Amino acid sequence: MTSMELTRVDGTPLRVLVVDDEENLAELVAMALRYEGWRVATAHTGTAAVATGRDLRPDVVVLDMMLPDIDGLEVLRRLRAQDDAVPVLFLTARDAVEDRVAGLTAGGDDYVTKPFSLEEVVARLRALVRRAGAAQASTSSVLTVGDLQLDEDSREVTRAGEEITLTATEFELLRFLMLNPRRVLSKAHILDRVWHYDFGGQANVVELYISYLRKKLDAGREPMIHTMRGAGYVLKPAA
Repeated sequence: MTSMELTRVDGTPLRVLVVDDEENLAELVAMALRYEGWRVATAHTGTAAVATGRDLRPDVVVLDMMLPDIDGLEVLRRLRAQDDAVPVLFLTARDAVEDRVAGLTAGGDDYVTKPFSLEEVVARLRALVRRAGAAQASTSSVLTVGDLQLDEDSREVTRAGEEITLTATEFELLRFLMLNPRRVLSKAHILDRVWHYDFGGQANVVELYISYLRKKLDAGREPMIHTMRGAGYVLKPAA
């Protein structure tokens, strides 16, 4: 994921509407954005999208071109009737060049083709809300819990000034723990937020990566990662 946290200019979470009739796909995109701290609503038909947009007043919309009732272009027209400035990112089929042209011609701001990476969608949306002036970046990209620091921009991690080298997955897991200090996080919650999908009950992947982090963060030091039996894990400053 991209690093710097974004909020609305009043400090509240960004609001995004994700519209796709493939419910699993819509939920994957929604989870990725919730992980970034955004407020997300989903809709699976064009009619529901228009109604949800009226209530949510989103800062940006992810909109599939092909919907079961009314198409994405008509949804765009109706959403823009409610808010003529809301940025829209279209989702299109890889070979549907005419859809991409039609979407941009009709006033869509950008598009991605299926299949796409979640990182690309998040990056495109961040660019759209910045361009629209709907968001501001937080003043710091450094997370701090006790003597542990994680820089989201440089992806550097230190404890008591000593640099710690992490893999990409270890970094994302630690980032999630540090965004929720002193909060007990269940294995299922961690799976959803770090891996973005359910491993079919294979929660041992969380145990494995927690053990990796402990070896790197806590070895020879006061422990920061604690197991709450039957509940999950918690990160808190060393005593």
